[in-house]
Amino acid sequence: MTLLLTLAGSTALAASPEDDYIAARDKAIADITAQESANTAIETIDAQNEKALADLQQRLTALLGPLSVKGFPATGTNNIESLNASDIGYGMLDGLRYAQSDDGPSIVASTRGLTERWLKSKSAETEADFKLPTDIGAALKLDGFYTQAIGSDAAFSGTLDFSLKKPDGADMAIARLGGWTQDVGPIYDQHVVVAIVKGDRVLIAEAPASPAVPKIAACDSIWAAADAAAQKAQQADQGSDQDNPQASDPANAAWEKGDADYRACMAQHLPDDPSFPALLKQAQDLADSMAGQ
Repeated sequence: MTLLLTLAGSTALAASPEDDYIAARDKAIADITAQESANTAIETIDAQNEKALADLQQRLTALLGPLSVKGFPATGTNNIESLNASDIGYGMLDGLRYAQSDDGPSIVASTRGLTERWLKSKSAETEADFKLPTDIGAALKLDGFYTQAIGSDAAFSGTLDFSLKKPDGADMAIARLGGWTQDVGPIYDQHVVVAIVKGDRVLIAEAPASPAVPKIAACDSIWAAADAAAQKAQQADQGSDQDNPQASDPANAAWEKGDADYRACMAQHLPDDPSFPALLKQAQDLADSMAGQ
């Protein structure tokens, strides 16, 4: 009887596949961090990083199973690009990325549990720019989520949110239009980003906007005026104390306000543009395809 109870208790406490994945990931990160502290050759660290990523990819493949969304491959690659905290692509959302090419449409798939764990880690960030809410629904509405979850070398800047019809069976469906940037100002290469939460799955699709988002003259004028004001303020600061960290504040403030005003203008005018119905359909089609997989 004692043996049976012991076995039953061991089974109940057995680690889940998600627990095993997290343990393997954290051990790999710790090992790489230790190698860096020991000044190990970068070639050795890179090889260890690649080996660990391959192991994690296998674990995620077993955990997630094949993807079945038209136009996307059935198998994916690691969404996390590096386990070395010194590298770009470290700390991205745990999951697999499915794409036919580097610059085409992609889907990042994760589980609700892995996403919630990832958000919990981001909620503990001390810098406001990196802090995210623990609630998935709230996080999916923020630019910072996409920047950190599926981006590696640029920030996501949202233009507007689409009003989607939630697909049958989906718990959440959020679609956004925006672009990737390393600076403020207009982003003419816009993307449609759609997030679906269905049961235990979290799926995030990204595709170049089709048709391309048009330029809107009124919005471009807003940015041009803000840019001119910022450059004028910057020129006025050139003769000021360059050691003063606030010397360029007026210029930066003008650029940031101009950026916000430009995006607000696009959000106001774009729904009336002839291209908008096709953009909305693109978002809805992505949502429906992912929810049906």
